[in-house]
Amino acid sequence: MEKFTTIDEHIAHFPADVQEKLQILRKTILECAPNAIEKIAYGIPTFYLKKNLVHFAGYKNHIGFYPGASGIANFQNEISEYKNSKGAVQFPHDKPLPIDLIKKIVEFKMKENNLQK
Repeated sequence: MEKFTTIDEHIAHFPADVQEKLQILRKTILECAPNAIEKIAYGIPTFYLKKNLVHFAGYKNHIGFYPGASGIANFQNEISEYKNSKGAVQFPHDKPLPIDLIKKIVEFKMKENNLQK
């Protein structure tokens, strides 16, 4: 995996259609957490507000979204149609991003971390 120093570098690494989805995901997260700091952590785009909030990353066939174990557990029914694990969910490139679900997860993480918009 290539090492990136900014989220823009990470996004620029992908084809235009994937870049568009990554930018939509980024914008959606920032709408829910406008004071979050964007950074690279664990080699992937991260949103930080007093502590890591959520991460995401582009891959060849999907976009990985990482809200941690609690974010996955609390939305297991909603994410069941996607490949997922204890702390991650994969959104395939051939399907639209579930924007409303992403918003709900980020808002949950904000509440969980006792953070306000």
